[in-house]
Amino acid sequence: MDLQAHLLDYEITPDVPWDGTPFLGQLFPQIACGETDPRACFSIEAFLDLFFLQSDTSLAVLSAIPVPGPDNPLSADVMAATQRMADALCTEGRVLAHGQAMPNLGDPAAMLGSMAELRDRYPIVAWKAYTHLPATVPFFLDDHDPDGVPVGRPFLEAVRQVGPPVVCVHKGFRGVGGGSARFADPVDIGPAAAANPDISFVVYHSGFEADVAEGPYDSSSPNGGVDRLVASLERSGVGPGRNVYAELGSTWRFLMSRPDQAAHVLGKLLSAVGTGNVVWGTDCLWYGSPQDQIEAFRAFAITEAYQEAYGYPALTPEVKAGILGLNAARLHGIEPVHRDCTFSRSELRQVRSELALPTTTLGPATADEAFRAIAAHMV
Repeated sequence: MDLQAHLLDYEITPDVPWDGTPFLGQLFPQIACGETDPRACFSIEAFLDLFFLQSDTSLAVLSAIPVPGPDNPLSADVMAATQRMADALCTEGRVLAHGQAMPNLGDPAAMLGSMAELRDRYPIVAWKAYTHLPATVPFFLDDHDPDGVPVGRPFLEAVRQVGPPVVCVHKGFRGVGGGSARFADPVDIGPAAAANPDISFVVYHSGFEADVAEGPYDSSSPNGGVDRLVASLERSGVGPGRNVYAELGSTWRFLMSRPDQAAHVLGKLLSAVGTGNVVWGTDCLWYGSPQDQIEAFRAFAITEAYQEAYGYPALTPEVKAGILGLNAARLHGIEPVHRDCTFSRSELRQVRSELALPTTTLGPATADEAFRAIAAHMV
């Protein structure tokens, strides 16, 4: 069960060559699907193909991107269209969706109503937030910093009232979107979780930074990566098995070629949040099919020497099964799915046609337009 999946559904006109106009997908050059128009590599069809035909993924959660309003390549409408296609091709419930939460944009007094409207219209399973974006109006979930917009606590109260009581928040990878690095720090996770034990916090990327060397945790000198999350939980008294979940999207993608650091990151997270609270995510389609990440994780082990030296738990088959899906299924109250979903590309095209799904995405079509749209909504 992949908790961090993405796609970008752009308008692609058959027989009209791509004119080279920049688009958001070009921020992730790792994917090359062989299409003449590279935008097709991020489409609904590509998503369903790469996740359900070319990987062992059984369930995937579409995670919102920080482009305000419904007119973006991964809007709530695009998520709903993807769900309808997946339901027609597989079985109902293979694709789940986040509600986009940007409480730092717009009128805070209207936040509760807008979230309730979104929740009533779409069957979302969690709220996705980016506290560091836009850079000019960042916030912390606990509102501890006077330089931030004081919307963290009102946002969590709205989550409590509207539901579902699950917040997925980007923490780490400070350069994503050009946002405020200080507000991508997971320093607020511990206080927010301690003050809101009825809300589950899924920490996307677990505070990982690609340029920070990961080693054993030292409480007297935490590093600038995953240690920040561990320290925040430690200071707030939020122990293993509580309401904080560590997610591995993009984190594992970087770590799977760094086995020593991978052992430390997984060991620290399993110790800090518990073996039942580390959850799987890949950040694909940004990297194409998630299958290479799945296979690398299945083959990985934390050595007995590391277990003895640092107190890390072993990556037993049961622990791996939990991370790869059972932990997330429990979090969201979902029955695990073990059946394969098979279909052809012609069936993909036929289903889209029969369902009369939208073929045009309005709003930002390029990376520059997306960032301008964010700036235009800063009120």
